[in-house]
Amino acid sequence: MTTFEQLLSGNDVVRIAKQLIGSEIFTKVNGVYTSGIITETEAYAGENDRASHAFGGKRTARTETMYRKSGTAYIYLCYGMHHLFNIVTGPEGTPHAVLLRGIFPLTGNEWMRERMNKPSGKLQTIGPGRASKALGISTSQNGIQIDGSVIGLKLPDVELPEFEIITGRRIGVDYAGLDAELPYRFFINKPELRFNP
Repeated sequence: MTTFEQLLSGNDVVRIAKQLIGSEIFTKVNGVYTSGIITETEAYAGENDRASHAFGGKRTARTETMYRKSGTAYIYLCYGMHHLFNIVTGPEGTPHAVLLRGIFPLTGNEWMRERMNKPSGKLQTIGPGRASKALGISTSQNGIQIDGSVIGLKLPDVELPEFEIITGRRIGVDYAGLDAELPYRFFINKPELRFNP
């Protein structure tokens, strides 16, 4: 069984994004434990990827987190309201990152509902902002290590077969030109996990 640390040591952000599908992400926030199966990810390949915040070696107060060692949480605000969670995957100095785009809730659904103000009906945790909100992830955790103390990951015992993962272009990065067409988005090909309880 591959561990999270072993997966990150490969330094191939696209492969890592794909292999994270089917993994379990969990959080321990303010004494509350919640978890879900990762159902969708996107890879961002650092300084050579026009869709990446670090394209061209751009180093700002925000992107500096991307240059930290693999296993660091890179969390930023989108449209001033959505907290988007990424996993830094490159070695220190290489700003590769994987965006979490969706989860299937496993544990702590009642807390997820409270966080999302959704007392009944289906939990909507597909979409990067929704997934982060359900898990209690926010920019206050930007820069922490994904080591299980606040945010952790458990890879599946067996890697998912190819037919259970769908590959496609990334969403919302049309400004990246040809790089917007790169097949860097992955999602699980299991309807029972694509539609939330």
